[in-house]
Amino acid sequence: DIEKLPGVISAVSGYSGGTTEKPDYKNYAAGGHREVVLVTYDTGKVSFENVVESVIKHSDPTDAGGSFYDRGFEYAPAVYYANDAEKIIALNVIDFIDAKKVYAKPLAVLVLPRETFWPAEDYHQNYYKENPVRYAYYRAASGRDAFIKKHWGEKASELTHPVGAIDLTDEKTQRHCWLL
Repeated sequence: DIEKLPGVISAVSGYSGGTTEKPDYKNYAAGGHREVVLVTYDTGKVSFENVVESVIKHSDPTDAGGSFYDRGFEYAPAVYYANDAEKIIALNVIDFIDAKKVYAKPLAVLVLPRETFWPAEDYHQNYYKENPVRYAYYRAASGRDAFIKKHWGEKASELTHPVGAIDLTDEKTQRHCWLL
């Protein structure tokens, strides 16, 4: 879903947060890593607030134990910040959405400092594009699509934070962040 956000240039699956070097799909969780996505985006078209809001709206941000069928800390909702300004922004977006009472439970999105990003294996990239039937089945069977529709309906893709409201670009036109 993050790649559908206008201004997103790329989304790379990977691992972060653990203690082992060069984790892979077989050992990342044992090394304390989480599955994450490195997002590169055009700051003239989308803001850090927008990216955080989109991730919250297209996941179950209330489940600290994982994400739909995927269970465990390595799948729990999280947003990663590069500096204090991004941390404050992420916390504000979470508070803003939480205050709307869209969900029956409070948001459980962790806000964590960025650590080394390790790209996942090639077969783990663009899974939804490479395996569209399996991915569509997963989204429906896991309840993800129904959950998003129940809470946001057609407004899941609408963003409430205007681009440029807070400038974190330091005169850059592209910015990176990673999310779970």
